[in-house]
Amino acid sequence: MRQRVDAWIEGDPDADTRDHLRAATDDELQEWFADTLAFGTAGLRGPLRAGPNGMNTAVVVRTTAAIVSWLRERCLGGGTVVVGRDARHGSEKFATATAEVFAAAGFEVVLLPRPLPTPIVAFAVRHLGAVAGVQITASHNPAPDNGYKVYLSGGAQLIPPADREIEAAIAGVGPAATVPRTPVTPADDGLIDKYLERVRSLPIRVDRSVRIALTAMHGVGGATCVAALHAAGFDDVHVVTSQFEPDPDFPTAPFPNPEEPGTTDALLSLAANVEADIAIALDPDADRCAVGVPGPRGWRMLTGDETGALLADHLLSSAPPNSLVANTIVSSQLMSALALARGARYARTLTGFKWLVRAGDGLVYAYEEAIGHCVDPTFVRDKDGISAAVVVADLTAALRTRGTTLLDALDDLAVEFGVHAAAQVSKRVDDLADIAAVMTRVRADPPATLAGRAVTTVDHLAVRGPLRTDAVELVGDGIRVIVRPSGTEPKLKAYLEAIVPVARRATLPDDRAEAEAILGELGTFARGL
Repeated sequence: MRQRVDAWIEGDPDADTRDHLRAATDDELQEWFADTLAFGTAGLRGPLRAGPNGMNTAVVVRTTAAIVSWLRERCLGGGTVVVGRDARHGSEKFATATAEVFAAAGFEVVLLPRPLPTPIVAFAVRHLGAVAGVQITASHNPAPDNGYKVYLSGGAQLIPPADREIEAAIAGVGPAATVPRTPVTPADDGLIDKYLERVRSLPIRVDRSVRIALTAMHGVGGATCVAALHAAGFDDVHVVTSQFEPDPDFPTAPFPNPEEPGTTDALLSLAANVEADIAIALDPDADRCAVGVPGPRGWRMLTGDETGALLADHLLSSAPPNSLVANTIVSSQLMSALALARGARYARTLTGFKWLVRAGDGLVYAYEEAIGHCVDPTFVRDKDGISAAVVVADLTAALRTRGTTLLDALDDLAVEFGVHAAAQVSKRVDDLADIAAVMTRVRADPPATLAGRAVTTVDHLAVRGPLRTDAVELVGDGIRVIVRPSGTEPKLKAYLEAIVPVARRATLPDDRAEAEAILGELGTFARGL
């Protein structure tokens, strides 16, 4: 161990992390050198710390050198690479190092000028015909984390086997201090302007009369989202000032995920105070968008599935016949029924936008229940909270002109297709072995009944065809539960859905209550895993 640590210190180009290693305890070194930070969803994500098992300059430099090698092997050397960053601790240093390694290797590097939303990198890669893009971000992870998100040619996230190939190439890179680096001058705002020009064109209706409450969740999306909304003609925007400017410590939201309880309280309070029509919460890197609405019991946040159904119906209203919409295996089944009724095709993919944007030709919209929405896949092949906010505003304004609301539109969908009530139960763990143990137990001994209904199908997705993944799907009459580990956090997740037919609008409150009662029973099962 001492030899490994000494060798790493000698090859670490960052004086701060060298000092951390020299001062570390034996227990810390055991943890920091127990493994190497692995490629997960779209790249790297982990805690800020020294050594090979954390996010630091040495890991970023060696990872970038491996990507250089991987691109050259595919005759893509010398192409354009886009590098961006959020405002987390370490992001500026990591983005600079990434850009410098690519530049020294002969690539044309476009280093974005300041902390910006992740979707701008995805847009820029596609707009410029770049061979790759890197965004330094840990998205909605807590403050001590950071990450390294990779896009390939075409602007989509990398998928297997590219991730495993790059990970193998990292092992062949020498000490980080020996990797050549060349200074890079940041680009101007030209790409940002191009992105905003595209987003302003997304509304499909002419109405613009809507009042919006917005939070950036201490992330980098605030200014860009306000600019995008204004460019599209939505000028009545009110922001949560305490969360608007980027702050890497996330002082009012330790877990800066709009899905976490309490994180949107300030937003909903503002929305009520200004009598907004909708509330929009971005996550810190602005690739996700959560929507809040006023209702008979006050303001509440829509689920990702509710927003997904509304946006799908809205976008399909102007899409060509036989267009494609997609969601993931853990998202609501409503999308498939909606697509069929609207003359569109439907695809179900593995979790993650790296799969959704590859669902097929003619894709006009894709979403996942974790408040990720891709409303403009022709130009941004990833989830994009900024463009989603603009399209949500477009839909809300159109409904308002007709004297209806997003909740009214959800009622219409429920009457047409039945109530599709969904929920998620997440269990954060300290030991990842606990998650593996639960998955093994569910596979070996699945329940015979759930919510008083027979489980008729047990789908072991870990061993099945194109949707192979570490998950188990339990299905019965009007019920579904999918159990899987999180791909980005130490959590076990259970995705619950209850479907209740609606005979007529007058019975809708009772039908919703029945669906919620079923969800409650499914939740009891999930919390007991």
